[in-house]
Amino acid sequence: MWTVETEPEDDGRWIAEVVDIPGVLCYGTTRDEAIAKVQSLASEVENNLA
Repeated sequence: MWTVETEPEDDGRWIAEVVDIPGVLCYGTTRDEAIAKVQSLASEVENNLA
């Protein structure tokens, strides 16, 4: 599993970043949505690197 950091943005969105994979970050309207999106993206990135 990856380390995910989240932070609220000034406009109400949330940003989630997988700190173990540079450049893997996603926005969501909620914290949970941002986390789900970034985990999906991280999985895709790892599958493409393998």
